[in-house]
Parts: sequence; structure tokens; C-alpha cells
Amino acid sequence: MTNKRINALLLPLLVALFTLLSCAKMGQPDGGWYDETPPAIVGAVPSDKGVNVKSRKISIFFDEYIKVDNPTEKVVVSPPQIETPEIKGAGKKITVEIKDSLKSNTTYTVDFSDAISDNNEGNPLGNYTYTFSTGDHIDTLEVAGYVLNAENLEPVKGVLVGLYSNLNDTAFTKLPMLRVSRTDSRGRFVVKGIAPGKYRIYALADADNNYRFNQKSEQIAFDSQIIEPTFKPDIRQDTVWRDSLHIDSIRQVKYTHFLPDDLVLKAFTETLTDRYLVKTQRNEADRFTVFFSHGNKQLPTIKGLNFNADNAFITEASEQGDTITYWLRDTALVNQDTLSLEMNYLATDSTGALVSKTDTLELLAKTPYEKRLKDLQKKHDEWQKKQDKAKKKGKPYETEMPKEALEPDFKMQPEPAPDQNITLVMPTPLAKIDTAAIHLYAKHDTVWYKSKFVLRQLAASNLRTYEIFGEWRPGIEYSLELDTMAFTDIYGKVSAPQTKGFKIKSEDAFATVYMNLNGLNDTTTVLQLLDASDKVVKQVSTGNGMAAFYYVNPGTYYMRLFVDSNKNGRWDTGNYAENRQAEATYYYPGKIECKAKWDLNLNWDPTLKPLNEQKPMAITKQKPEKEKTIKRRNYERAKKKGIPYPGQL
Repeated sequence: MTNKRINALLLPLLVALFTLLSCAKMGQPDGGWYDETPPAIVGAVPSDKGVNVKSRKISIFFDEYIKVDNPTEKVVVSPPQIETPEIKGAGKKITVEIKDSLKSNTTYTVDFSDAISDNNEGNPLGNYTYTFSTGDHIDTLEVAGYVLNAENLEPVKGVLVGLYSNLNDTAFTKLPMLRVSRTDSRGRFVVKGIAPGKYRIYALADADNNYRFNQKSEQIAFDSQIIEPTFKPDIRQDTVWRDSLHIDSIRQVKYTHFLPDDLVLKAFTETLTDRYLVKTQRNEADRFTVFFSHGNKQLPTIKGLNFNADNAFITEASEQGDTITYWLRDTALVNQDTLSLEMNYLATDSTGALVSKTDTLELLAKTPYEKRLKDLQKKHDEWQKKQDKAKKKGKPYETEMPKEALEPDFKMQPEPAPDQNITLVMPTPLAKIDTAAIHLYAKHDTVWYKSKFVLRQLAASNLRTYEIFGEWRPGIEYSLELDTMAFTDIYGKVSAPQTKGFKIKSEDAFATVYMNLNGLNDTTTVLQLLDASDKVVKQVSTGNGMAAFYYVNPGTYYMRLFVDSNKNGRWDTGNYAENRQAEATYYYPGKIECKAKWDLNLNWDPTLKPLNEQKPMAITKQKPEKEKTIKRRNYERAKKKGIPYPGQL
């Protein structure tokens, strides 16, 4: 038979076969379903849950090709290892090589979490833990819970959680942890392979991988209670699905329930009290700034080496005293490119005590005086050209270049609330304020009247910040007017005339929120109204369990509370050496919808709900990681094709 006759006979058959296959695939995802089966373990050497193990090399075998995702971060070996174990995935096998010597009569766990998945579709094996013992039995107890940021109840991801059988407080700072785990994206941890006994539990963001708290910059959490792991037989309900929409049955499944499983550790970073000079800078010629790691009420003393430092500065210190700016009073010093000085200050020595220390500093202006002169001359030349041009055209011109004006920065809203004041930030320290040149007018009907106000410095630590307090009446227009020379700075610059108009919002534009607390009535607390970014909008302190938030703009809000133990109006961190926890924080469990003219009366018992369930997910920044399952991909493909998905999500 010729090739042409063969081709003529085969062609109809191929067309028919292609048509049949195409019809069979109609209504199904292209290429069929993705494989949803995770890799299965077919064996291990030494065997999983083996006893009397001497080998430090472990091989785990699977029924398909696998991969191990980020073992350095996801895989945790317990007891903790000083030298990092070597973990490799190749083909259908994972090898774990423990570098440290094995301890006798000890249960070892290699917690893979969700690091193992198949090589093709990425189906995760799940929370798999390989266990072996160098003794004649396996320790099987477990404890579980959550690690949350003490200040804002954010889940803390990737932090170590460890147990100590040594119940002394010093164990955490001197000994490595006995059993360890690592938190997931929900802040959840499970410590496995625990022997019967009494323990204390800690969390540690271990900066130097020594499994103990030895750096104040390390985030920690501790619980003073002693825990004793136990277990009990329990029953849980498992749902069996007939398809993606219908439940076939609900089974009662017996399991071993390990306790405690609801521990909550509140993590914080201690205030770094060690004091040392961090850096100095002179970005602007008229001032220089020194930065310390921690503040002190006693400010440094300065001796000039190439200038007279007596009465040479106006000192501006931050509220904590860790950042200090020295403004140069004399323009001759401003024009001096290099300032040589000796600075004597208190610093922490090797024993932790504050001692006097002297440093010699050379402070160079970022822009040399010669360059500043050239820039000034260039500016003058440009101004002169404009005046010459105007003169030639017969237009008005100036004979003297105007002096640079002092320009206050006004922090104000076009329509402020009645409880908002006007803030002025000066670019340089002031030498004089002429209150007679500052006027505030209020418009009633069509007539403007003088309105009383008070101008005062915001705080001693805010040397250049002032506030204007007035009797702000809702719905009234105001005009703030500054005459020439209302403000004069230390270099002789004066402010120019300015007018700032604004209107106070009507009371009908706001909501009021009243909060009644239960459970913390006799405690000083600070309640904070938060926006959708978890930022504080308003703050109220109360000691009787009742708080009111006035002039709240319409919108969606949330609420946080902290126990103000020392009554300083701000949240304070903890200290391990003093056995002091961070100040307790709570979140109102839902959102607060505010509308104009609304008065909301809310009741809240902050202690009613577990801490790990309090913070609303809408403002939680550390979201739980989505499970990237093949089932989800199959479901989406079926949904797109309009056919039933035979599996279960």
C-alpha cells in the first residue's frame, strides 16, 4: 500500500480521535486537575521515633520528588544546636546532618513546619516533625500558645520560644534554651518532645544565635508562672465532605490533647539605657547636633578650643535628652568652617555605671563659608539684574535687596475642630516675641471682633514650637494676623506680615464616643482612638473606668487601651532584670463606626477575650500567610469553567 493511501486512511481516523478527545474535555479545566496529593514519607534512617539512636545523620525518604523551602528559617532542631545543622533536599530524600555532639538520654525533634512540599505542584506536607531519642524512650509532651507584641498585640513571626527546666531567673541570661520552637505568621508556636517536669517559658529574637538573652536589643517575652506539661484524651469533630458543597458526615475523632495550649507571651524590647555618643553632625552652619544612645538630665559641658564657648550656644534638647542641638549665637561662629571643642558628658562604662568622659571633636560645616558667600552673591546678582531690567522699562524697582524674612511654619487645618489649637514652628530660636503685633479676630454675623488668645511655648523640649490657645467656637470664622516684626530670631531676622483665615467646624459635623470600662474601673488607663492604620487619633486618660472622645470626625475607628501603671501618660516597656512586664495592652474587639451628630455609648470588658483574639484583623499588619494549596488552584479553575469542583477546600 502506498504512503498516500495510508495517509488518506489515517487522516479521517486522526480527525475523529481529536474530535472525541475534545468533546471529552469540554467543561473541564485545560490539562485536567492539578495533583493535590502532598508527598508521603515512605521511610527514614534512623527510623522516625527511633530510640537509642547514635547517628547524627538522618535520611528521610518520600514517594515523589520534594523540595525544602528556606530550611534555615523554617526548620527548628531541638534541643537547640550551637552549630547550625545541614539540611538538604535532593530528589526523593531529605538529609539532616547534626553538627553538635548528641546528648545522652535526650529526645531530639526536627520540626519542618511547612518547609516540605512536592517538587512539581508545591503541595505542602504540613506540620511534620521527625523525632528520635538517644535514650530508650521518646518524650512526647507538648506546650503551645502565641507570642504577641506587648505594645500593639501584633503577632510576632519567627521568634524563638524555649523552655527551661532550670527555674532560676538567671537561666535565661546564662544558659541556652532546653527545648525550642519558632512562631509562625500567626505568632503561634508548639514546643514538642518535652519530658515530664516543671518549666519556665520564654520568647527570644535571638540576635547572636546563642539561645539565651544576653543583648538588651533582643526582643524578649517571659512568664513568671511555672508550667507543667500534661495531656488528656479528647475528642474533636472532623467534617467529611461528599463534594465541595455538601457535608457527608461529622465524625468524632479521638486524639491526645496536650496542655497547656493557650499560653500568651507578650514580647517587648527593653529600653537601652547604656549611654554612649553615637554621632555628631553640623549639616547647617548655624548649629551642630550630638546624638546619644540614651538620654540624661545632665547635659554635656563644652569647652571651645578655637573659640570661646562661654554663652556661645542656645541649647535645644529632645524630651529624652538623647539628642541635643547647639545653636550658635554669634554669626562670627556661624561663619567659622571648623569648630574644635572638648565635650564632657556621662557615659556607661563596662560595669554599667555612668562615668565622666571627654571627647575632642572637630565639627565641619557641611557647606564652607566661601561657598555660602558665592551663593549669596549669585542671589544678589540675580536680584540686581531684575531691578536693572525693571528700571530700563520704566517699571517700579527696588534700590536695596530685601532681607530674608523669618517664616514661621503654621500647623493648622482649614477647618479645625473646637479642641484643636494652632501650632507655630520657628525655623530658628527666637530672641523676641511682640505679642502686641499678633491679633486674633472672630467674625460674628458680619462684624469682626477681637478674640482673646494665649501664645505659649509648647514644652521646654520643644524650644521652637509654640501654640496659640483660643476660645474656639463651633461654626465661627477666625483670622490670625501678624504684623511686621511679630517674631525676631537670634540672628536678627524678623517675620513678615501674614494673615491666616480659618473656620471652626460645627458641632453637628462630629460624633462623640463614650466608653464605659468593666473590670479595670479602679485602674489608671489610657484609651486611644485609632484609625485604620492603627495610628492614634485621640487619647484619653481615666481612673474611673469612663472615657469620652469629643469632636470625632465621621469614619471607622478602632480602640486600644493600656494600663498606665506609673501614670506618665505613655506606654512603657518591661525589664527582665526587674521582673517587670510591659504595661498591659488591650484592643476593643470590633470597629467603631462614627457618623455626624451621633453619640455612641459603648461598654467593654478588656479582660473578657483572650489577648490573641482581641486585635481586629483589619488593623493587624502581620497577616496570617495564605495557604497556597493546589486545591485552591483547582477550585479557581473549576469556577472559571463553570463546573463542580470534586474536592474539598
